[in-house]
Amino acid sequence: MRETITRRSFVAGAAAAAATSLAVPRHAAAADKPALLGGTPAHKGGWVAWPQWDASWEPGILDVFRSRHWCSAGASGKVGEFEKAYAQLHGAKGCVATASGTTALITSLYVAGVDAGDEVITSPYTFNATYNAVLMQKALPVFADTDPATLTMDPDSIESRITDRTRAILPVHIYGLPCDMDRINAIAKKHNLAVVEDACQAWLGEYKGRKCGTLGDLGCFSFQESKHIPAGEGGAITGMSIELLDRCRSFINCGRATGTFKGSGCFTRGSNFRMKTYQAALLFAQVEKLVRETEVRRANADYLIAGLKQIPGIHPVRWPENSRPVWHLFPFRYDAAEFHGLPHGKFIRALQAEGIPCGGGYSEQYFDGMFDEAIASRGFQRLFSPERLKAYRQSFQDLKGNRQVCQTTVTMYQSMLLAERSAMDDIITAVQKIHAHSAELAKA
Repeated sequence: MRETITRRSFVAGAAAAAATSLAVPRHAAAADKPALLGGTPAHKGGWVAWPQWDASWEPGILDVFRSRHWCSAGASGKVGEFEKAYAQLHGAKGCVATASGTTALITSLYVAGVDAGDEVITSPYTFNATYNAVLMQKALPVFADTDPATLTMDPDSIESRITDRTRAILPVHIYGLPCDMDRINAIAKKHNLAVVEDACQAWLGEYKGRKCGTLGDLGCFSFQESKHIPAGEGGAITGMSIELLDRCRSFINCGRATGTFKGSGCFTRGSNFRMKTYQAALLFAQVEKLVRETEVRRANADYLIAGLKQIPGIHPVRWPENSRPVWHLFPFRYDAAEFHGLPHGKFIRALQAEGIPCGGGYSEQYFDGMFDEAIASRGFQRLFSPERLKAYRQSFQDLKGNRQVCQTTVTMYQSMLLAERSAMDDIITAVQKIHAHSAELAKA
């Protein structure tokens, strides 16, 4: 049976196992016995711990607490400072800081006009916050299929999902892998749909010279503890339209009239999704660190891909031409047929035994009961016909590409890509060992 490991449980396990940022020199050769069969692990050191703390950040954050200005109503102070820096970092016209990536998504979908009874086309291969943000609008998250080569939304599967209720497309740059945004935007323009990017794992991801989060109408980011620029929680919305961003700022600030958006008076519909000032101070302190570490991850990922793709049955992901991923998780596809039928879950256990923390990525979460609960609720029963809800539930069976991805993907956590180059050699060696002895492992 395939082992299902959620992203956050995998991140927690990897963080608990991390004892040091130093990698040990490689000692094992490809033909050595795998650790699962009693051999020596390929990697015997620790991995980079995450999140990280720098004592040099302390004075600035203490100043925020001592100021007694911890609320961020309005775009000023530390929150405004971070918003300006983050917008500049991504080449966006502006940025609105939020309480979380989830609240960024909820806000953006609301501003994009998604309302009760609407439908939003999105990716099934993502953390469930993407789905929940749609469900919170009392709208249906309708799934395009996943392209197994890219792990992102397959543009060829979008138009067949569009109905007269479709209001928006919500592509997900999963693991920091940019989606094929030209094709997605072309479909959206043809059908007069809004595009909200879920870039919650794609800080500084690039698509054809532009940053993720500036490619649709609005882009959403997360600064949760596992993320490349963490603050425990926190989020942001970026975009190229000041008018849309002002509407977002109004919504997260209890509906207060803001900038170009005056609403229906002093207040309009909204909520309190504001970022705290001390979160902004912590994030601002990490901006240059994010830029520096993104290049380290990219260099190590390139090195890993060059080594792993030489091993039969290991298939690195593909991304759009002239684009650059940022690797929140480093994934590859595993073909058991090239490993003498060694099951996916057992391959993962063998790799873990080599001292390489890894997991299976996302599962087919639409079968976990969440959507059954939603469409059985009184609200959804009122908004959608029984025929539509039945067809919607049956449509999950059509996601063959996503099923393949869920059954064959192997992932490693982003902080592993911050280790020394010798640790990347250890990862390659570990997979080579497993491949060389896969027949024995499959029988064990």
